[in-house]
Amino acid sequence: MPMKLARAAALLAASSTLLAGTVSGVPAVMANFWGKNLGIVNLSLKYTAAGWQVDETATTTATVSTQNPDRSYVAADATIAPLVKAEHEGTVAYVKTPIGNADFRLSTYFADVGDVIAIQVVNQAQAAHVKAYVAANLPQYAALPVLSVSAPFKSGFAGGGDYTDVASGPVAIFNAADLYLYANTIQAVRVSGADIKAWLETAARRFNQIDPTKTTAQALVSTFAGYNFDVLDGDAKVSYEIDVTQPVGSRVTNLAYNGAPMNPAAMFIVATNNYRASGGGSFPGLDGSKTIYASPDSNRDTLIGYVKAAQNIAKLHRPSQCSSTAQRCSCWPMRCAPGRALKRTNERRSSGTSVQPMPSTHQRCTRWHWPMRMASSGWRPTRRSRA
Repeated sequence: MPMKLARAAALLAASSTLLAGTVSGVPAVMANFWGKNLGIVNLSLKYTAAGWQVDETATTTATVSTQNPDRSYVAADATIAPLVKAEHEGTVAYVKTPIGNADFRLSTYFADVGDVIAIQVVNQAQAAHVKAYVAANLPQYAALPVLSVSAPFKSGFAGGGDYTDVASGPVAIFNAADLYLYANTIQAVRVSGADIKAWLETAARRFNQIDPTKTTAQALVSTFAGYNFDVLDGDAKVSYEIDVTQPVGSRVTNLAYNGAPMNPAAMFIVATNNYRASGGGSFPGLDGSKTIYASPDSNRDTLIGYVKAAQNIAKLHRPSQCSSTAQRCSCWPMRCAPGRALKRTNERRSSGTSVQPMPSTHQRCTRWHWPMRMASSGWRPTRRSRA
């Protein structure tokens, strides 16, 4: 007799949720994320006139932590580990395969306050992939500029160790996997300048509204997920500011393309992923209807191929963006701790041709600009995504 196990159990995609029970009467488990738990479904079978079937009344579900109380992982099962030893070692060797080099550190530690250089590498890879496809297969869109968005996927969600930090030098496959965490595929959407503005306004929900009149510390970063904090890039032709003193929906200012204000009616192609293009994150206007290219290639593999082809990823050197009224212009670093104000330090870093010390006094972050700008009325840390 055949065993009828249709809809016997549901193994749900990993998220930050733990679930052990039933969904619409089907035994189901959801086992957290990053391998922190195992989901277990013990199916109990019974023999009936129709053959073997699942006995739902005797079936059990559970989730079991793979971590000890100190967050270290439990030891490998001594009976299982030898059986998968060759496969495990082969996998480790594969992800250590070199694919190229970077002459700068790729980090997301300060992505929330302007250091988006690691994200720019992903955007460059995505844009190059889409440009090549459009040129070869979509002549009707050949005249449209190709931009790209990506996000700091590892930006502290799972704690202080949940950041990307790749040292300068050799880049391996596992580094690319760290830069692009998810198994998304490349997609391209055709959108207007107005759509891009709305897209960036949604991404700016990453920040709490800051009151510059307060003297107490204010948390800059909200609960808005880092993987939805899209950063727009476009061959050094895109710039914009996010003013976090303004309410949600009215924060993106000075949005420009090629040195001029971005025309709301102008059309662009934006390289992204299948999650965002199909509506993931609830970004306005992105519901799958604007997709002009759905690639079978993953964003991660596209990044790996891009680094392999380039062999050396060089840092983009931008000219100083100081205003004519600026007293002093400088760039990174700025340091931030959850629930505390941003601190400027006396450390130095080059911003194009200028190198200036950061003022040593303590201030709040009020705007988002690349690089930092000191206005004549006082120091206002701002950031512009200059792509």
